[in-house]
Amino acid sequence: MAAAEPIVATEILDEELIERVQQSDRAAFDILYERYFPRVSGYVRRRVDNRADVEEIVQDVFINVFTSLDSFRGEAPFAAWVLGISRYTIAGRFKKKQHKMVPLDGTHHEDENEMSFADQQREPSPLEHYECRERISELETTARTRLTLDQWQLVELHHVKNHSVRQMASDLDRSEDSIKSNLYRARKLLLAR
Repeated sequence: MAAAEPIVATEILDEELIERVQQSDRAAFDILYERYFPRVSGYVRRRVDNRADVEEIVQDVFINVFTSLDSFRGEAPFAAWVLGISRYTIAGRFKKKQHKMVPLDGTHHEDENEMSFADQQREPSPLEHYECRERISELETTARTRLTLDQWQLVELHHVKNHSVRQMASDLDRSEDSIKSNLYRARKLLLAR
């Protein structure tokens, strides 16, 4: 195999680097790693609290990126593809860490729906924290871009501040049917995401 041409990192497109990595060009691999390390590291750091976990997850992300590079079809920007792999790597990491919970008092619930107060008050797992933050971020983005100010006000009053439809109708001098209709449309937009 002929020696690859030297690479000037700032002048080469991701697609060419990907091609070179697939041809076993170590320099291209290093450039992609350096180019995306800050972005992946920041993405993971915003979602994971433990520094040791962040470091391990970032390394796992790059292993996953480079072992699945052949599946990159170029339909979306490479950066989006890399961050998608980051997201799945984080989620997979927390799924691995979850262990089956066994009650210490030896009791076993026959009915899965029957939960003790202690079971209902357990701390959410890191995966549940992560998924919740992701969902909240998606909902906030959708709310900012797709809801009218009126719809957002109704969602906030009803779902955040726990106002009843009757109370909202009275406070806003509108019919209950109007409130229900607008809440329905707003929820439909939010849940579509």
